[in-house]
This record gives sequence, C-alpha cells and structure tokens, in this order.
Amino acid sequence: MNAIQIENLIRDYGGGKGVFDVSFHVDHGEAFGFLGPNGAGKTTTIRHLMGFIRPQSGKCTIDGIDCWSGRDKVQARLGYIPGEISFFDDISGTEFLKFLEEYRRIGTCSRKAELLERFELDPTGRIKKMSKGTKQKLGIVAAFMHDPDILILDEPTSGLDPLMQSRFVNLVAEEKEHGKTILMSSHMFEEVERTCDRIGIIRKGRMIAVDSAAALHERHTRSYTVTLENETAAEAFTADFDGVRSGIRVTVAAKQSLEEIFMNYYGGDKNDQHDII
Repeated sequence: MNAIQIENLIRDYGGGKGVFDVSFHVDHGEAFGFLGPNGAGKTTTIRHLMGFIRPQSGKCTIDGIDCWSGRDKVQARLGYIPGEISFFDDISGTEFLKFLEEYRRIGTCSRKAELLERFELDPTGRIKKMSKGTKQKLGIVAAFMHDPDILILDEPTSGLDPLMQSRFVNLVAEEKEHGKTILMSSHMFEEVERTCDRIGIIRKGRMIAVDSAAALHERHTRSYTVTLENETAAEAFTADFDGVRSGIRVTVAAKQSLEEIFMNYYGGDKNDQHDII
C-alpha cells in the first residue's frame, strides 16, 4: 500500500481549467517533488488529498483511507502547509499553537519549542500583525510540531528569507532521513533537488512527467559535437585531456539542472502561467 495514491483524478472547472486524469503515488518514506507554475493544478490536487474537495472522478487515498469519505482520519495523521495560509487573526501565535496542541492531544511529545528555536520565531504577538514570513514560519511549526509521518507541503517556503529557506530544506532532509513521507510542491528548484527522490511535473492540469530525479537528469542530458578544421587543430584541442587520441570530432555531454529540465517541458509557452486554477 502506498502512503499517497492518486488515481485518474478529474476536477473540471470548465474552460480548460482543472486537473485531468492525474495519477501518481508516493511510497512510504519517499520525498516527492510536485512541480508546475502558478495555476498548473498543484494546489487543486493537494486540496483533494486533504479532503477539501470531492473528486468529480477518480480517487485519492492516504494510507489506504479515502481522502473524501475519510477526510477526518486523513487530516488527523498529516502535517500540512497550505499554499495560502489563513489563521485566526485575532489571537496570538502562542494561543494558536496551544489550541493545536490541545486539539491534537500532543501533550509532552510536541516539537514546538525545538521548531520555534530553529526558525527564530517569537509567537507571542497577534497573528494579524505578523509579516508574511512570520506567518509562514508559524505555519511550519504548526505542521511539524506533532511529528506526523506524512507531510503535505504546498509552496512551504513562500515568504521566507534565504536563511530560513535553507533551514527549512535542512528540516525536510532530516525528516526524510527519519523515514517520513513527503509531498512537496515548490517553485524552488534547489530545495526539490536537495530533498526529493522522485519528481512529478504538471502542465495545464495534466501530469507530463513522473520519474526519479536521476532518470529525469539522464533523459535530459544534452550532447554537443565539436567539429574542428583538421587533425592538427584536433590534436591541439585534446592535448590537455589524458587518454584522448587525436581526432576531428569531440562529443561533450552536459547535465541539465532541474530548472532547465522543467523549462524544456514548458517550452516557453507564455500563456502557461495564466491558465488552470
């Protein structure tokens, strides 16, 4: 049984907007990167996993539990960072985290203090007066403090400064080492490359690639052929390469970054960022 399973998920909003026949899975202990531009369908897919939206067709399960009919059970076992975090603005961060501890019955197992220190967060102020970055850090603490086995993270570093982004990536890497299952959507290619075993790319509501990071790099390695004028020029060119005999044709393989691979799939379509909810 997979930790996360999405099978032929459809949510058609009309006008080409929605998600269409989306299928992929995340194994237990695996970190899965979910890539796509704004509006490609990442958040819509994740909202189905959280049980916020009922599929028009297809099925989503977490540990074998249907995400819609068993959404209360699903939500109880997850750590979740939404793409757009919304809080009870008229309370303090401290009060919000205490509420979650009591609601989840965390008790002395809470990782709250550790996470507050890691992200240099003072939660005592009113949430409505917090900056976007501070609210994001509060959301991270809320998602991780009950030590869930499955984490669903939708653009989790949005609004964080580079230092806090780095600390978050380190946290995700540690959770992966501890066997946690992670689904993370992101625009930050470096954090996906550093933490994720497999990657799925969604375009206009459809999955266009699902594979290991290594396989995607292998598939998108570029080869260049350099042709020189004559043998003398070839010998001069290869003089600094040990074990290379003289010749007039040299092939060089260049590994592409994840960002370059992503752009290959999108092909520079200027309309991509505007369609799909």
